[in-house]
Amino acid sequence: MLFTTVDFAVFFTTVLALSWLVPAFGTRWKLLVLLSSYVFYAWWDWRFCGLLAASTALNQAAAEAIARSRTAATRRTLLVLAIAAGLATLGFFKYAGFFASSLANALGHLGLGAPLPLLQVVLPVGISFFTFQAISYVVDVYRGTTEPASRLDFAVYLAFFPHVVAGPIVRAREFIPQLRRSAAEPRLDGGRAISLILGGLFKKVVLAGFLSTAVVDPVFGAPGAHSRVEVLAAVYGYAVQIWADFSGYTDIAIGCALLLGIRFPANFDAPYAATSLQDFWRRWHMTLSRWLRDYLYIPLGGSRGSSLLTARNLMLTMLLGGLWHGAAWTFVVWGGIHGGFLVAERRLRRGRPRVETGVNRALARLLTFHVVCLAWIFFRADSVATAFSLLGRLVTGGGPASLVTVPVVLAIAAGIGVQYVPAGTVARLTARFAQLRPAFQGGVAAAALVGIGVLGPQGVAPFIYYRF
Repeated sequence: MLFTTVDFAVFFTTVLALSWLVPAFGTRWKLLVLLSSYVFYAWWDWRFCGLLAASTALNQAAAEAIARSRTAATRRTLLVLAIAAGLATLGFFKYAGFFASSLANALGHLGLGAPLPLLQVVLPVGISFFTFQAISYVVDVYRGTTEPASRLDFAVYLAFFPHVVAGPIVRAREFIPQLRRSAAEPRLDGGRAISLILGGLFKKVVLAGFLSTAVVDPVFGAPGAHSRVEVLAAVYGYAVQIWADFSGYTDIAIGCALLLGIRFPANFDAPYAATSLQDFWRRWHMTLSRWLRDYLYIPLGGSRGSSLLTARNLMLTMLLGGLWHGAAWTFVVWGGIHGGFLVAERRLRRGRPRVETGVNRALARLLTFHVVCLAWIFFRADSVATAFSLLGRLVTGGGPASLVTVPVVLAIAAGIGVQYVPAGTVARLTARFAQLRPAFQGGVAAAALVGIGVLGPQGVAPFIYYRF
């Protein structure tokens, strides 16, 4: 059930209406939201509802057992078992085929035996996101920064339908305390919620959808048939497409959660205005960045050791972060590019005063954006060979640029340019919209939806991050 479909509009309207018939955040409200979340998840594939339920039961049991344990060794053993179970499940569904095919290819190149039998494993939607959330919950209980939640609260947290299939990766300590609020507390920020939903729909349906069909898919599908100008436009276009697609999803998810009275953390903050790769990761998929920092980079040692160990920790974090996105070598290369440049930045900054001038910031932003775009080539390509073919066409690809039309250029420029709009301007516009009478808000929303429907392409593809 896509956020951009009529099915979801009917589903969400029904859930929202029912949620207002029962006291907010009470047991009946939680049961309603939990049942609705499982209906939403079952819409994709009902067979994997059992997997989500099993993850809920296992991690809640582990958290409760850790909280009851009195010895450090027992607590540590329970933590390791819970993490191992989560990662083993994720590894089987997401990476079994990848590693088996990689091994079979390696043996084939060496002429050693017949290819290994390959498993055809269906990937449960959202498994990476709810697994990471479950791990963070158990780890936080182990660290003593989070108390074990009630079983119902934890079940709602893990399955909550606005974020179950594609994030944001919300921490238990950010989500569960909201379920303990009084029903008398205000729970609706309608103006901001509607603004976020409409903005997210525009970014996904109009901007991302147009760039995908107009230039990105044709060029990445057959790089040898296109000129260097078209390839460059496709690379820039994909940078805008994936930002519009994923931040659009995030905006819709945050807006839907707000209408239900739940606040999510921000997930994007003008990432293409970043002045370094480190700054980029403070702005892009911020909830994943913080998860990788707190549950992988810092436990590996972070920056506490020598420069060599810090470089190792950065590279491992980004390589594993790349592999988290998908079972393909293209994602490993993508993570390696980010890790390598993060290490290089750290070495260059060490012991050197940073001179903040307008020219320096502009050059830093330009360089950072193009490093990110270089990595996006591997992220989007269907193979490493295709990615290098695209890079080759940037050097040798002559010929016409029929795909580089005025609308394509304007869409790319708009997607990048909006990153430089001050956050205060957006907040003021949202506040003004929230001050309108409900009838005017409804009229504006209806007009916006009609405009999105007219401008958007026929049929809307799933969000890119649904497959992760």
